[in-house]
Amino acid sequence: MGKISIYNDKENSDYHYAVYYVGETHFEILGREGYMDKKKRGKVRVYLRNNWQLYLMLIIPVVYMVLFKYKPMLGVIVAFKKFNVFKGIWDSPWIGLANFKEAFTSKDFWSALKNTLILNIGDLIIGFPFPIFLAIFLNELRSERIRKTTQTLLYLPNFLSWVIISGIVTQLFSNSGLVNNVITSLGGESVSFLSNSFLWRFVYWVMGVWQGAGYSLIVYLAALMAADASLGEAAYIDGATRLQRIWHVTIPQISSTITVLLIMQIGKLVNISFDRPYMMGNTLVRDASDVISTYVYSVGLAAGRFDFATAVGLFQTVVGIILVFSANAVIKKMGQEGIM
Repeated sequence: MGKISIYNDKENSDYHYAVYYVGETHFEILGREGYMDKKKRGKVRVYLRNNWQLYLMLIIPVVYMVLFKYKPMLGVIVAFKKFNVFKGIWDSPWIGLANFKEAFTSKDFWSALKNTLILNIGDLIIGFPFPIFLAIFLNELRSERIRKTTQTLLYLPNFLSWVIISGIVTQLFSNSGLVNNVITSLGGESVSFLSNSFLWRFVYWVMGVWQGAGYSLIVYLAALMAADASLGEAAYIDGATRLQRIWHVTIPQISSTITVLLIMQIGKLVNISFDRPYMMGNTLVRDASDVISTYVYSVGLAAGRFDFATAVGLFQTVVGIILVFSANAVIKKMGQEGIM
């Protein structure tokens, strides 16, 4: 049998020698890198030709992303202009950072930002770990029927809009609602859940967990299904208890999923949906329910001040990006895998 050795040409790095040895006889073959590149390009063309259906399916989502996600980003310049509907985006006069200065000097803006942070941090503390514990609990259940039924019941609220959920909240927590009827029937006094700012926040967080836990539960269960079951079996043979197996085997195997969702959640600390606080809030708890999204609606959009609303939205985006990069850096320093 012969032996092949490859050497680079010292005078021209684009060329290489393939030397084939048979005993004392050897044969030199001069090659060029471009030939290899041509072969690679040929393989790419063959791959594209064989999988053209998959790339054809990408056309619609790519066009959607370009038209409805990337193209609207050009409108961010409205934040630095005094927008006039009749003049349009490009002909409206530049005013620099005036919209940002107006927002940062407004007490209502800082109050809305404070409420946004309070509600989002509460969602993070209460709502983030709940589906993790729930997924681990369901994963430990032996009954497939109970696990599937519980999973379905928990996911159903994800399909409900906040308009419907706000009606459920009223029926449950109003002064004449189901919860107060139970309290008074047990000899207690009626509690004003929806007119007390602190209690309203509690209701807000509870309903958020009820509505959103099902989606995160599916993600964590999928991660648990991909986990290596043999590690848990080995720990069981070594005498580890169920809690020890969960803490030292199960959780580490889904830690990458947990960190990704945690980073995304931290990035949304200054962003909050409009429908949830708007539909659940009322005039009696305005000091707790007035968040950035409702502030932008009342001060910016309702008054036709699209430039001011864009400036506040740009502020949220920039802060969100900073939070994502910061959280990712901290998690990487802790030895976990980040998102970038």
